Amino acid sequence: MNNIHLCKFIYAFFFIPSHQHQHMVPGNDTQNSGFLLQGLSVEPELQPFIFGMFLSMYLITVFGNLPIILAVSSDSHLHTPMYFFISNLSFVDICFTTTTILKMLINIQIQNKAISYGGCITQMYFYILFAALDDFLLTVMAYDRFLAICHPLHYTVIMSPRLCGLLVLVCWLISALLSLLESLLVLQLSFCTDLEIPHFFCEIKQVVLLACCDTFLSDVFMYFTSVLLGAAPLAGILYSYSKILFSTRGISSPQGKYKAFSTCVSHLLVVFLYYCSSLGVYLSSAATHSSHSSATASVMYTVVTPMLNPFIYSLRNKDIKRALKGFIQMAVKKRKIILSLQKCP
Repeated sequence: MNNIHLCKFIYAFFFIPSHQHQHMVPGNDTQNSGFLLQGLSVEPELQPFIFGMFLSMYLITVFGNLPIILAVSSDSHLHTPMYFFISNLSFVDICFTTTTILKMLINIQIQNKAISYGGCITQMYFYILFAALDDFLLTVMAYDRFLAICHPLHYTVIMSPRLCGLLVLVCWLISALLSLLESLLVLQLSFCTDLEIPHFFCEIKQVVLLACCDTFLSDVFMYFTSVLLGAAPLAGILYSYSKILFSTRGISSPQGKYKAFSTCVSHLLVVFLYYCSSLGVYLSSAATHSSHSSATASVMYTVVTPMLNPFIYSLRNKDIKRALKGFIQMAVKKRKIILSLQKCP
């Protein structure tokens, strides 16, 4: 029955206009039109600035990550495990930012802060899904670097295309399962009259705080998921790089050490940005007890980090630069050929 409810809400979010959403809140028999997303500021004069800034960051994120996906898929030299995982991370970053930012941009443009109940549950589901995928993919990428540096002779045998695909598939399955369970638990909650979310998207913690019933089960599972998505992947990443550090101590030449660490620098920067910004969100909300402070801090890992990822990977990576240059040259040549054929009688 819960799965049927979730499917109905997903259908309503995508195919039914928001002003037509009328639903029964699970757990009580009161009618609700949905939630109100307060956003980053309630000041009307700041809305154009917020819209322009976030639209710019969103476009940079999309058009920064998309070329990496195209470069990796079009260049056979980049068909390696490391670039396979980077392209998957770029895809997830685009989806992650789209999930959290797009609704806010639309609301500012139409001057309506409302989001339907089904839309909120759907946004929350995909937010948890892509946040979990980010965590797991960063962990898999650390494992890939560990094998490449600590076990170079067996690397190509172990990290076969089949294993790479299987690792990504497992990441998707675990993330989808955790996200589904979280969403189903929220579906069981009853909500009262105060339906204003002090955030720019339906962040699960803020939604649960609005419930007027016992949220013990949701809280326990939410903290369990936070540990699973935070501590476990971070422990795996730290373990991988501790092994890499001990392994490189045995390399005598400075050039060998530099080559070994140069492949890890980009990944370490991304991990640092993601985990520090995520930790900053919880520390800021715990220190100030302000939901708006938490919303502002959330911008770091939901928008800024995905926006910076392509620059971190492409600016330090000669292979991706070369592939992008070749892709652009090929696109220009194809365009010239098409234009010349159109001019022919």
